[in-house]
Amino acid sequence: MPLVAQEIPKVGLVMEEVKVVRWLKNVGDSVAAGEPLLEVETEKSVVEIEAAATGRLNQILVQADERAAVGDQVAWIESAERQGASATTAASRTADPKTVAPTPSAAAMAVRDAERIRSTPVARKLAAEHGIDLGAIAGTGPGGRVQLGDVQRAVDAPRLPKAAARALSPMRRALARAMTLSNATIPQFTVARSVEWTVLQALRGELSAGLPDGSLKISLIDFLLQAVARALIEFPDLNATFSGDPDSADACVIQASGAHIGLVVAVDNGLLVPVIHDVERLGLAEISRRRQECVERGLKGRLKREETEGASLSVSNLGANGPDRFTAIINPPQSAILAVGRQRDCVVARDGAIVVRPLSELTLTVDHRVADGRLASLFLARLVAILEGRDWRLG
Repeated sequence: MPLVAQEIPKVGLVMEEVKVVRWLKNVGDSVAAGEPLLEVETEKSVVEIEAAATGRLNQILVQADERAAVGDQVAWIESAERQGASATTAASRTADPKTVAPTPSAAAMAVRDAERIRSTPVARKLAAEHGIDLGAIAGTGPGGRVQLGDVQRAVDAPRLPKAAARALSPMRRALARAMTLSNATIPQFTVARSVEWTVLQALRGELSAGLPDGSLKISLIDFLLQAVARALIEFPDLNATFSGDPDSADACVIQASGAHIGLVVAVDNGLLVPVIHDVERLGLAEISRRRQECVERGLKGRLKREETEGASLSVSNLGANGPDRFTAIINPPQSAILAVGRQRDCVVARDGAIVVRPLSELTLTVDHRVADGRLASLFLARLVAILEGRDWRLG
């Protein structure tokens, strides 16, 4: 039977290396394509990696607690399906223990780590000469590439005393890279609008009262997620992501298959963005259940791979102690993010009278390559109309 290489796929935009946490199958066990085969720890979470083929686990190349880069082969699967003879021969040669490359030295590993960061050769050379971490430098080249001038500025900058320096955690480093990439490569603009919660608060009380004892309580964020999903389906041009170099003929906007929404969750020393898929198909009770499960797994560092990918828009809510309004940065490769200010009582004019109403400020940040201000404004207006109405689906 032919051998199929099990590789480490890229999970998220800035993932470069993982640590194998544990194998879910032993050598000799049967595996099915798409079923969880191993768990790996990324800079943000622990995710499951699915088997690349159906057959039998023939060999494990990377053991638990060892590290592997994106694209590395970590196992061989003896496939039950026929493949081309050339692929089989190549796999057999690679799987031969006599032809397996020796473990690289620490110096070689350091060079390989530096090359994974998008940088020019001269920039890497200068960084190595001065002991500068390329990952801590914001590149000004295409796609955030670190250039010679970027490293030179870091060399010339005054060095902080060691006591004043604070090392970045892996999660904070991944977040820094993603946000630097976002600011450097995505042309972003914002539109804002206030929303009144009067009707929704009353409706939430009515719906919650009708739920069986012990049911998950529906929160305002669940209403918000359902409303965002409905608006995304009505505005498919915004429910998309940009792909490629704008100067290339291959640049395109990729339409999302459904309303896949990320939810920004604060964790120790960083952020996670678990993704709830196909929210437009879900009632409020199911949205609430999935949201709480995703958040719980995220806080424990146990998100599944599919729960970290596929969103075109995220929602960021800093809660009752958050600011009145704020602007969030797009999480690549998504095309938009909605920042929700804290709810507060405000004096407003309604039907010629001065009244007090519970309001929040919604600020939508959008990738200008995907949508323009008119579309973003229409989307936000529709979202507010949904939130202030009574058309909701519980089940």
